[in-house]
Amino acid sequence: MNITSELLRGHTETIILRQLLDKDSYGYEINKAIQEKTNNQYELKEATLYSAFRRLETAGLILSYWGDEQTGARRRYYAITTEGRNLYSQNRKDWEDAKTLIETLI
Repeated sequence: MNITSELLRGHTETIILRQLLDKDSYGYEINKAIQEKTNNQYELKEATLYSAFRRLETAGLILSYWGDEQTGARRRYYAITTEGRNLYSQNRKDWEDAKTLIETLI
């Protein structure tokens, strides 16, 4: 299965919000989880990932904070807010509705 980036492009923020539903995380870990879930068929470019983080944080959908790393580099962690959870739920419903409509048409 070959999924183009164009098809997923409009869902980048929802994909990131989904990764944050279970636990706070940092950029590399989020991207790695996306790659693993898709068997390396999809990964976000670093610029795309961090631009999305900025948009989400500016909109109040996520918060960021510096982790307390004892060894290695400090990491900026991201946490989903209540508003982010609400938007994720709405986007998920919209996706399901669109998927049903597309399946009917195709």
